[in-house]
Amino acid sequence: MSNNVTCFLPNHGGKHTEKTIDALLASDKITEIVLLGDQPSGISKERTTDLQVDALKSSKAFRAISEHAQSDYILYLLTDTLIDPGQFCIDRMVQVADDTGAGIVYSDYREIEGDKTTAHPVTDYQFGSVRDDFDFGPLVLIRSKALSEAVASFEKDFSFAGWYDTRLRISQNYELSRISEFLYNTVATDTRKSGEKMFDYVDPKNRDVQIEMEEAFTSHLKAIGAYLKPEFKDVREEDRQWPVEASVVIPVMNRARTIRDAVESVLKQQTDYEFNLIVVDNYSTDGTTEILEEIAAKDKRLKHIIPQRKDLGIGGCWNEAVHSEYCGKYAIQLDSDDIYKDETTITRILEVFHKEKCAMVVGSYQMTDIDLNEIPPGIVDHREWTPENGRNNAIRINGLGAPRAFYTPVLRQIKIPNVSYGEDYAVGLAISRTYQIGRIYDPIYCVRRWDDNTDASLDIPRQNAHNAYKDKVRTFELKARQQKNAQNV
Repeated sequence: MSNNVTCFLPNHGGKHTEKTIDALLASDKITEIVLLGDQPSGISKERTTDLQVDALKSSKAFRAISEHAQSDYILYLLTDTLIDPGQFCIDRMVQVADDTGAGIVYSDYREIEGDKTTAHPVTDYQFGSVRDDFDFGPLVLIRSKALSEAVASFEKDFSFAGWYDTRLRISQNYELSRISEFLYNTVATDTRKSGEKMFDYVDPKNRDVQIEMEEAFTSHLKAIGAYLKPEFKDVREEDRQWPVEASVVIPVMNRARTIRDAVESVLKQQTDYEFNLIVVDNYSTDGTTEILEEIAAKDKRLKHIIPQRKDLGIGGCWNEAVHSEYCGKYAIQLDSDDIYKDETTITRILEVFHKEKCAMVVGSYQMTDIDLNEIPPGIVDHREWTPENGRNNAIRINGLGAPRAFYTPVLRQIKIPNVSYGEDYAVGLAISRTYQIGRIYDPIYCVRRWDDNTDASLDIPRQNAHNAYKDKVRTFELKARQQKNAQNV
């Protein structure tokens, strides 16, 4: 074998495919281009052949790719799109793979949309980069030996999770290395805003896909010693007096347009227990503070806290509420621009706590616009959570659902990271490592999407920062679970 590359491209008959082929053949590293599809491509070019596969990201496809390739490396196009390699793009990828021994190499790239070209950096792969939508960009270089070993270890043929299963298996034995250089250009294929993309994995039409992803991920957890059996520690309730049975917690900064709706949706709750509302006002300057003072003067259940510290994120504001003298036995989340669906939300949550003796309860929610008109994907119920495998599968996905509610002593012990993104996910994973999480699968909460949402339209660097943080949280959690299992041996 010489140091060469076989390129595998998906082909759906697009005009861009021939342009991509011509661009790739300009590299002397490319010995063959293989067009993947369920029908003959009809393309006749030098060093170009067809390979019939059932689905582009199936296990069978990767088995066929591995069997066909007779080269050191495989260049694989994950998306059927135009690729315009930059100067010595393939050479650079091969060089880094040779120098590092990496199993997969990928790089930053640029996206072309009309007359506009946008830099699209990606994030470094780490131990916790196990979400199934990790963004490698459309082009990856795979070491043929690593792919062959992964294929040989397949436990099941997946129709949708073949690529996910493959790269997880490669990651068990090889590094996955990012080149932080813009090595190629491509055409933007998903131009939706970040807030529209983030719920793709809970779209009901993707349920079959998600079931396969869960199976592949569970197998990975077992392989790396981070799988947890469905055995949970019981919550032992503290024998102490609480100011109220439950406290709703709202961190807020500059939400004058929506805070009154949120507060009123809490104060109208009908319960058999005493509850209060703790709003941690993080130095608002838009009139939010005055609205809260007005409501608090009329209803003593509203506890309006302005923290002494000025360096708090959402997680830090939560800590202020949970560790305050006002906090009840259970702490229930509400974001400052959302509302509870009706007056039974608190009661529904407390019923689960009292019945199941769990440390955390997560509900389901309905996506709406600011005027409460339902928008896609509609109801988000996170049915990927099951008592048997929920705490394992939770590491694969990007969130646990809402509203989230906690047994206060457990939350006081774990502490919430002082950040404004992913803090709820981090604490939820930590709780699930030890305790069962109760679930409510019908909507009790309305998540309102509007232009001023913090994650409605994030630029690429901000999206990457959020994703990298959650991957780091997953890294911490996987390491903790490995240690937990090692101690129990």
